[in-house]
Amino acid sequence: MSLKPDSIWAPSPSTTRGQPTQISADPRGERLAYANNKSIFLRSIDNPAVSTQYSGHTTATTVARFSPSGYYVASGDVSGSIRVWDCVGEGATKGEYHIIGGRINDLAWDGDSARIIAVGDGKEKYGHCITADSGNSVGEISGHSSQINTISIRQQRPLRAMTGSDDTSLVFYHGAPFKFNTSIRKHQRFVYGVAFSPDGSSIVSVGADKQILLFDGKTGEPRTEIGVGEHKGSIFSVSWAKDSNKFVTSSADQTVKIWDAEAGKAIQTWRMGEEGKVSIPDHQVGVVWPHGRSDGLIISLNLDGDLTYLSEGTPSPRRVVHGHQKNITAVAASGPSARAPTLFTGSSDGRICNWDIPAGTAEYLDGEGHTNYVSAIAAAPEGRIYSVGWDDTLRSIDASAAVFTGSAASTDGQPKGAAGTSDGLTAVATHKGVQTFKTGQKHTDVQFDKASPTAIAANENLLAVACDDGSLFILSPISLETKHKLDSLGATISTLSFSPAGEYLAAGCSNGKISVFNTSNWQIAISRWSSHTARVTSISWNQDGTYAVSGGLDTNVFVWSVKKPGMRVGRSNAHKDGVNGVAWVDGAKVVSVGGDAALKVWRVEALS
Repeated sequence: MSLKPDSIWAPSPSTTRGQPTQISADPRGERLAYANNKSIFLRSIDNPAVSTQYSGHTTATTVARFSPSGYYVASGDVSGSIRVWDCVGEGATKGEYHIIGGRINDLAWDGDSARIIAVGDGKEKYGHCITADSGNSVGEISGHSSQINTISIRQQRPLRAMTGSDDTSLVFYHGAPFKFNTSIRKHQRFVYGVAFSPDGSSIVSVGADKQILLFDGKTGEPRTEIGVGEHKGSIFSVSWAKDSNKFVTSSADQTVKIWDAEAGKAIQTWRMGEEGKVSIPDHQVGVVWPHGRSDGLIISLNLDGDLTYLSEGTPSPRRVVHGHQKNITAVAASGPSARAPTLFTGSSDGRICNWDIPAGTAEYLDGEGHTNYVSAIAAAPEGRIYSVGWDDTLRSIDASAAVFTGSAASTDGQPKGAAGTSDGLTAVATHKGVQTFKTGQKHTDVQFDKASPTAIAANENLLAVACDDGSLFILSPISLETKHKLDSLGATISTLSFSPAGEYLAAGCSNGKISVFNTSNWQIAISRWSSHTARVTSISWNQDGTYAVSGGLDTNVFVWSVKKPGMRVGRSNAHKDGVNGVAWVDGAKVVSVGGDAALKVWRVEALS
């Protein structure tokens, strides 16, 4: 038996309101590179379910750019460091260099893939130029009095560079080595984007003043301003077409526009969101026009992290790629009665997605969802899906229609977990006790003397509740009467899971140990599942109840055998910052989620 990686379903890019978000395409137009949390993701454009993850950064990442050669990626983070790493092989780090004493906002490669300029919000300086292979200084970035938001380097010789800053100025540099040439004050507010055309003849700059300015690419001399009054909000990003005749801009007015650089006119406009309605999540904060393609594809990023695929000459988007931006905190697979295999995930910002398992694609649920941390998602025996969150509500989900149904039911405290039971009941564990709900209405409740629930699980006949004093209660799911009580296992139980047939109850503890109880006599049947070194966060069984998968804060995922308790296979560092949930999705595949906002599919081979 072995556990092998199958695929990574990448999260959406991290975004911040009022700031540009940098996304990069490789020279062939096949992959995107972007930052999310502490990782960098390289994602296939044509098949977004295929991606790779670089997790070498130790702080939140901010930007990633492919080298012109296509063999390397340079990425920056909030600590002021950049890393150069291989994006073709195993992702080996080639170099780590500290640039400034604060956040890296943007970086750029020269045409030889030999030099990098990184800029941002430093303390003593706002950027620096280095060699990619050794980190040696090859120039000085000066002339600004506030953080630099954007940088672009001319890909032809003579080398030129331009930066844009919160001080409203543009600075033009000659290189190499790069040195200050002239400061240009044409913008009235923050400058968010600059870009040299692929042929090096022109530079375009955009910013919060809604201006679009064009400059000579070799001398930096101003040429003209275009599109006055076209954009109604800050312009966050700009990207050139490979023919150097057109470029595309994205703006807070919810629009993406293609411009004819020579004529100075917008030749196509897309507006995102509902017509006539202002929508902050639809602010377009990033855009890239991938080169190396013949289909005219443009990819725009909104504040919610959605990647919208647009085609020149086509009025409607080709597709929209959804996903999580924040730490995924809960996961559950639809039950065997569901029409199609579906996965539901919830994150710390209240977002819930449903995933088409064969396709690896996500959609948002329609209707009013949670406004805060999703603490649990539970699948009921007859196919219903329920979620609870730190907005102290229980919500019902129609799995087949991917929509929230009915109104939210209020819980009596902060939910710790939820479980679907028989007779249409849903049990919710809060810090005060356990409540059951039926069709959105409270049914009954129970409290435990001097103890607060920490985990809950149910099948059709039993409800198991663990408390912070280490005790484990077995209740009737309908009356909540205690049927059995088990003494402390020596540590607080952090997660519970019944096997599908109800023969076993697995209890994962805060010390990393898992105990499996036989539900016929409540004796410990298995005590050897003890490889985790930190709190066990989730346990899920295969359909036959012969294997279980577990995840923990130690970043590990393990698959365990019931017949051979000493046998286990695992993966360390499955998720940066810990594994928050696991789910067995079919006979030989498991899914894990965690603090990196990604879903990872693992293939369990040689199951006996």
